[in-house]
Amino acid sequence: MVRSNEPIWWSLFSAGGVVAAFLMPITIFLTAIAIPAGAISAEDLRQIVGHPLTRLYLFVLISLPMFHWAHRFRYVAVDLGLKNISSILPVVCYGTALVVTLLALFYLVTF
Repeated sequence: MVRSNEPIWWSLFSAGGVVAAFLMPITIFLTAIAIPAGAISAEDLRQIVGHPLTRLYLFVLISLPMFHWAHRFRYVAVDLGLKNISSILPVVCYGTALVVTLLALFYLVTF
């Protein structure tokens, strides 16, 4: 029986969907509603982002939904008829998610 790496991608897909569903509304509320309403100032938000737990939150908020996107995009592209590039498609999709994750890690560590 041939081993597959598919469970890894499915677990990242699932985790990304959960993170996007539960954490994205909080972030949208803070950045799109609370700041314009004056409940939080932009300087307060900058101080919050400086905290290590907030940076971890942002890293999870960026990286896991990117893997969710990559998995969904890969299978949608195959369903739309791009089966002839199905060997390169996972590399492009998951590679893009990995690059964005590394960029987010770099930015959040150096910020």
